[in-house]
Amino acid sequence: MKKIVFTGGSGRFGSIIKTVKNKYKLFFPTRKELDVSNLSKVRNYLKKIKPNYLIHMAAISRPMSIHEKKINLSIQTNIIGTSNIVIGCSEKKIKLIYFSSSYVYPGVKGNYKETDPVKPEMNYSKSKLGGECAVSMYKNSLILRICMTEKPFKHKKALVDAKTSFMYQDDFKNILFRLINKKGIINIGGLSQSIYKFAKKDNPDVKKIYLKNVKDVRFPKNSSINTNKLKKIIRKK
Repeated sequence: MKKIVFTGGSGRFGSIIKTVKNKYKLFFPTRKELDVSNLSKVRNYLKKIKPNYLIHMAAISRPMSIHEKKINLSIQTNIIGTSNIVIGCSEKKIKLIYFSSSYVYPGVKGNYKETDPVKPEMNYSKSKLGGECAVSMYKNSLILRICMTEKPFKHKKALVDAKTSFMYQDDFKNILFRLINKKGIINIGGLSQSIYKFAKKDNPDVKKIYLKNVKDVRFPKNSSINTNKLKKIIRKK
């Protein structure tokens, strides 16, 4: 039976993945067992488990403002930590799947394809692109530019004048294992719509907020993504 290691598996999506039927043996190390910011610990864990795949989800994400206020923490975890994972996987010839973000695109016109130029505005998305740079140097890898959130929408407010391509974690859980043998870059997301419209469907109490009210980060106006590549893969499967 082939083995998959999930970094960051103690998070919400990790708990969802544990419910999915699959043909692999899954490992969800704690930070004590596998601290991505420590290359020696990364090497030791991979030597012990000998996985065939590593799905790298460990990252600092929210609140977005933390990446503006504590850039050292953001760099250490999201950029250096990812680089350590790449080094460990390349040494052991482990297939690497990296959870990046759709926010690496410029966030102006929307409907971004995998081949479109990237130009992140927020420090969070810059940190994810920094991780991408390391991952892309390793040929046995897959970068997933993901636009995903919890269900129901957990925030009390949602942007009316900002578009994304959010999909729920529960919807992506059944797709992930069908992608792990792919390489390159794949956009992961749902329909292009305002964040408020998306959130309102499952959280009727969500309040409206506008970009002009967001002071701590430069949130993109339209970071929606083109998911034709993903749809084509799913249809073939």
